Amino acid sequence: MRIRYVNAAVLFILSFLLSSISFAEEKPLWEVGVGMGMLQMPDYRGSNESRFYVLPYPYLVYRGDILKVDEQRISGRIFKTDRILLDFSGYGSVPVKSSDNKAREGMPDLDPTFELGPALKIKLWEQKENKTKLDVTLPVRAFFSTDFSSVRHEGWVFSPRINFVKDNLIPDIGLNLGLSAGPMFADSGYHDYYYTVEHRYANKERHEYSAGGGYSGSTLTVGLSKSYKQFIFSAFVSADFLQRASFEDSPLVKREISMMSGCSVSWILYKSPKTVNMER
Repeated sequence: MRIRYVNAAVLFILSFLLSSISFAEEKPLWEVGVGMGMLQMPDYRGSNESRFYVLPYPYLVYRGDILKVDEQRISGRIFKTDRILLDFSGYGSVPVKSSDNKAREGMPDLDPTFELGPALKIKLWEQKENKTKLDVTLPVRAFFSTDFSSVRHEGWVFSPRINFVKDNLIPDIGLNLGLSAGPMFADSGYHDYYYTVEHRYANKERHEYSAGGGYSGSTLTVGLSKSYKQFIFSAFVSADFLQRASFEDSPLVKREISMMSGCSVSWILYKSPKTVNMER
């Protein structure tokens, strides 16, 4: 069971992090293929231990008017104008076996988690001739954990992001750049899941701690992508800065800067002859 849900959770997070970057253009209505991803990530934000994953995944893209499935997410469009998009999407995270993490040894395992909720995206600036744009995303998501026999609502997360996209970063090379940065805020339920230490799990090296809600640190992500024939190459590096986070004093926070990185290669095998005008 553990192997199955580790694979499922890692594939879920890969689908959000290893994304290609693109501007408005005509694209196939659907694409089907396969891919291989590599991901290096901490056990949780603030952990000083990390894991390396290498996994194949299915490449599935559908660009409908309402439902969209792409390299980043599965989303449902609620409302859209030239400058504003309101949709519904999610995010996922991998499980952690506490016996494999020194800081959490003797504590309950962390189950796979996922977040679901609406996100308001506002276009701030755009230069179509230079394929450059700036927007802000305001997602509010409910946070859940699951052992695949039940689902538990743990809390809420608000993570506004400012996003910069520059296509064809190097002229005629086709290398695309994406930057995303912003703070994160969460309630006590979210922070409690990761950073609280109950009295029964306290010891000489891990004092009792109760996590409250509030500021949850800031994130900076840099991504690159390039398409070549039927292949899409993607890579990213992401840093979480936890200085002055409301849970900074938790004994489970061993590192104030958490790094995550990954890369992927997607091979498009089939595509729809029908095209649609697509703007990310």
